[in-house]
Amino acid sequence: MNSFSIACMFLLGVSLSFADDDDKPVGRQQPGSAQPGTIFLSDQTQSLSGLQTITLAPVSQHAEFTAYGRAVDLQPLIELRQRYLLALTGRRGAAAKFKQAEQNIRRQQDLYREGATSKRNMQVQQAQWQADKAQVDASAVQSEAILDEARLNWGKKLTEWALSPDNNKLSIFLSGKQTLLQITLPVNKQLDRNIQSIHIEASGNRSAAGKAELISAAPQTDAGAQGESYFFQTDGRRNCSRQSCGIRIIADDNSIRTGMRVTAWIPEQAENRSGVVIPKSALVWHLDQVFVYIKTADQQFSRRIIDQYSVTTGGYFVGTGINAGEQLVVTGAQMLLSEEFRGQIPDEDDL
Repeated sequence: MNSFSIACMFLLGVSLSFADDDDKPVGRQQPGSAQPGTIFLSDQTQSLSGLQTITLAPVSQHAEFTAYGRAVDLQPLIELRQRYLLALTGRRGAAAKFKQAEQNIRRQQDLYREGATSKRNMQVQQAQWQADKAQVDASAVQSEAILDEARLNWGKKLTEWALSPDNNKLSIFLSGKQTLLQITLPVNKQLDRNIQSIHIEASGNRSAAGKAELISAAPQTDAGAQGESYFFQTDGRRNCSRQSCGIRIIADDNSIRTGMRVTAWIPEQAENRSGVVIPKSALVWHLDQVFVYIKTADQQFSRRIIDQYSVTTGGYFVGTGINAGEQLVVTGAQMLLSEEFRGQIPDEDDL
């Protein structure tokens, strides 16, 4: 074979090589054949890049608003309980003494009618009876005053828990199994009467929020706010694992301590909203906007902008723009964004 034949074969091979490269969809947006934000990836490229998708399931969610509160110090309530128990003890003692005085005065009256005792002795016994009755009345007033003070500061239900002889309700707080919270709503918000639980978290991380159960309305609001205030109880457990919380979880798993501020997420009164929940790994950020990628065909992906979303357990709730049943990219979205922008850079041959 002469040198001219070898040169022709080499040039033909180079031409075929470039033709093969141009025919492969390897992450380029094809001009004139797709809408902006659409990218094509071959099956092989998808596999090598580790790209993964999930099928979005429909979910229903209440709209939420944010409120704030604090973990309440129970020491004043405990002191009220101690004062009340002492008052009850004093009242029982006064009642016993008064009962004895009633028996004594009846005896003195019988003796006086029979002429067995003097009028002076009967008068002395009457004075003692009056003094003992006054002591009973005073102890009753003292007990009622403590009850009124407790209701004024803590409400009816917590007062019953604290001042009843059975201390089981209050013991869960004293043992640390439960934490008492006071949550104050924004001025223009109300707690729906059907709501018995909310989500709370000390660091403001909605995805890690745990539940708090309603106790009662609080008779006094927070000094720094003007909205309605409510008492809740929580065990302080975070709704996440060690890995997803990204913090070191302490041994008793109670991360809310007395005096700590907490964020609360409270369902609105409106009806449930329909939508989908998008995992955090699916989101990509660019120029202060957030996007996701939807797999619209075997080798085709479409970028969608997320305008409105709300943080929820496990990700972000989206009500519009993305539909249940669509294939959402949960691993590799950042790579798709990079490939899309790289595909918008013109080749040297196009210049």
